[in-house]
Amino acid sequence: MISAARPEFYQRIAKLNAAPLWEVLSEIVGAQPHPASLPTLWSYAELRPFLMESGALITAREAERRVLMLENPGFPGASRITQSVYAGLQLVLPGEFTNSHRHMACALRFIIEGEGAYTAVDGERVDMHPGDLILTPSWTFHDHGNPGNSPVVWLDGLDIPIVNFYDSSFAEHLPDEGTQDSVAVASPVFAFRYAPAREALSGNKLLHPCHGVKVEYLNANNAPVTRTLGAFLQRLPAGFQGESYRSTDSTVYCVAEGSGSSRIGDRSFPWSARDIFVVPSWYTVSHQANEESVLFSFSDRPAQKALGLWREQAPALAELHPR
Repeated sequence: MISAARPEFYQRIAKLNAAPLWEVLSEIVGAQPHPASLPTLWSYAELRPFLMESGALITAREAERRVLMLENPGFPGASRITQSVYAGLQLVLPGEFTNSHRHMACALRFIIEGEGAYTAVDGERVDMHPGDLILTPSWTFHDHGNPGNSPVVWLDGLDIPIVNFYDSSFAEHLPDEGTQDSVAVASPVFAFRYAPAREALSGNKLLHPCHGVKVEYLNANNAPVTRTLGAFLQRLPAGFQGESYRSTDSTVYCVAEGSGSSRIGDRSFPWSARDIFVVPSWYTVSHQANEESVLFSFSDRPAQKALGLWREQAPALAELHPR
């Protein structure tokens, strides 16, 4: 029986900015993750017309970055795709250039559509092609331009929610909305080309029962590409029927090639090339491929590992089987 004195006691201590832990302990120290984010798929075919329409509504300079954010329906209006990661689709039209800025949040960009654009980072410029992964490390000046003839679209992924959680966001712009002086660099450390990554996947015949063939993008020090965000690429052979897997890092996927579906929790999400979907923390996921498919993904796994928080659950196997 609950004592009638408790509510009155709670009211009195609230005036001192105190509260009883025992009323919320099971919520704030859960037995397992209970994410607010929901499994969701964004159809690129459905979003693309709106993305192109935005190009007629606002210029890249006026917007600073013309992006359609991908907001998780579990927390609408929160400007995030998971509890710790921001994602959006950015458009740069032919002849457009963005102003140069820098911020504490680090960013990765997976190119989805178009040729002829570039990203410049601290004076080094690299051209962008579909399937490439381009990084803009924390507190580096960066801008984008498209001297080509076709619209260019990429998926932005940033650790903005993590930075804001710690109230440590800073940003700076070049004067007069300018762009930095930059020179083209053949092999910048912030660019990972799709072709060699795809070739590495094709050359590996050992299939993981959950992931197919999966590799992580690593920097020159054999570490994740950023301290907070990790990026991955995986190949699913035609007819692949993946086993169930789950981990604590909510993961954003973008379909680089192929078609298939992913079962997330108790729902199945059919996908095709350029679609984007998210698997929240500790939701089970299994992938099925109608044809040979390639999935790019990113998550906050490096941050979780650094803090000793990361966990995964997959079938115990003695060996991986070649195919």
